[in-house]
Amino acid sequence: MSKTAIKSVLNDAAQVALARALIEQDARLQVLESETTLSRDRLIRLYKEIKHKSPPKGMLPFSTEWYATWQPNIHSSLFINIYNALIKTSELDDGQALVQAYSMYREQIEALGLPEVLSITRAWRLVKFVDAGMLTTHACKDCKGQFVVHTYDLLDNFVCGLCDMPSRAGKTLKNRDSRFANDELDVEELNCEDQLLAA
Repeated sequence: MSKTAIKSVLNDAAQVALARALIEQDARLQVLESETTLSRDRLIRLYKEIKHKSPPKGMLPFSTEWYATWQPNIHSSLFINIYNALIKTSELDDGQALVQAYSMYREQIEALGLPEVLSITRAWRLVKFVDAGMLTTHACKDCKGQFVVHTYDLLDNFVCGLCDMPSRAGKTLKNRDSRFANDELDVEELNCEDQLLAA
């Protein structure tokens, strides 16, 4: 077998391994198509083989506003800090860094006994928003931690959601934890629920 053929086989195996890791983390088909070079038909077959069902259909979450709400912002900030650290300190490519950072995020959340607010698809979309310059990170003036913010917000006196928690945090929303877990809720739906709770 020629060196070119061997390289092709190894690259194909690496792409399958990446796709499998993403599928096992519940990534949507659009994420798989973006992060691997495998064909759509092959990805669908691989998804069915691993999940024993067809990949879900429908539009992906597209609003940056979700990442600015209190609980999602904390989880998103944790993930993006891990992801940025991996990109800077390792030789992982973007897809591998996404998988590794998300695995580390889940480990931290599980260790703390918190609900899994950020799905792998939301995490992928966050990376795309940051790469596009729509979102970035900014240091909290109190704790100095880096948190996800809109790029063009006025941030001179920015205080994060951990240093300045909303007064209702953890009180009336306890039963929402299960809904937050790995969901794809739009911020508009959350805001509507907040208005109903406040009524």
